[in-house]
Formats: sequence, C-alpha cells, structure tokens
Amino acid sequence: MAEVIAQEKQGGKQRKKLIRIDMTPMVDLGFLLITFFMFTTNFTKPNVMDLGLPAKDPNPDPIHTPPIDVRNQITFILGKDNRIFYHQSSSENLNTSNLKETDLSGMNVPKLIAEAYNKAPRKEIFTIIIKPTDESNYKNFVDMLDNVTIAKKERYGVTDIKPWEQKVYNELTK
Repeated sequence: MAEVIAQEKQGGKQRKKLIRIDMTPMVDLGFLLITFFMFTTNFTKPNVMDLGLPAKDPNPDPIHTPPIDVRNQITFILGKDNRIFYHQSSSENLNTSNLKETDLSGMNVPKLIAEAYNKAPRKEIFTIIIKPTDESNYKNFVDMLDNVTIAKKERYGVTDIKPWEQKVYNELTK
C-alpha cells in the first residue's frame, strides 16, 4: 500500500499530527482510465490501394500467344526530376520523336489515357503500362496510380523499363 506522510508545522501549542493518504485507489483509477481509453479509441487504419493481380497461368503457351497491338496500350516512363514520358510504339519504332513528355499537373495524364483508349481497336484489352526508372521517385509513382484511378481504367501493369526504351530515354534526358 502506497502512503504519503505529511507533517504539520509545530507552532506554539499545537502538537505534531501525521496525515496518511492512501494512494492505492488513485492508482487503481488511473489504470481503469487508461484501460477505458485504450478500448474505446479508434485505431487508424492504413490507406492502401488495391492492386488486382492476374492469376498465374498454370500452362503458359508463349508460342501461340498473339502479339500485343501497341494501339491497345499506352506506356508511361517515370523519369528523374519529375519528368514523365509516354509512347505507343513497338521496340522497332520507338525513337526520340515518338517518346513524348508530359507532366502530372492538371488532367494531362487522364486525357492521354482517354485519347489512347478511344483509338484502341480492342477496348476490352486496353492496358496502361507504368515503367519507373531507377531515378524516379515514389511520389510520382503514387500520383501516376492516382491518375489511372481518375481515368477509371482497371487494366494496368507496373514493370521495369526495357533496354530499348532505356536507350531512347537516355537520349532525351541528356
């Protein structure tokens, strides 16, 4: 049992009195309040973006897989210094004039996605491909995913930049 002993001053004809205060109920009340607030507090939930990943094909057949038409996709390359490039070209046709630059301000990216979607011959398989480079930052990646969500497109993928894209990207960023 915890106690605090206080003494009154001895003045004149007063005698010395001991005052004992039992602190046990105060400690009990403190623990009850801590327990109450812990159980009634709403804990923050992390904000995450749902990534719907395709199921792995148990029997892949790379020989009979049809080639992807570049008109059914748009590729965004996230570069250094908040620079973003996009293209709809194959490895043979990509050059510095095809790799165009845009930014994340305003509605530029959702407009580009909408234009590419409207020109796609098979809209049901239209895909957005996001390729961050080693120099890109995380904020631009999240902003890009937000723009895909704003454009209301659910088919998108994130992958590494290919060597033929890296070559053209390096020519533009020098």
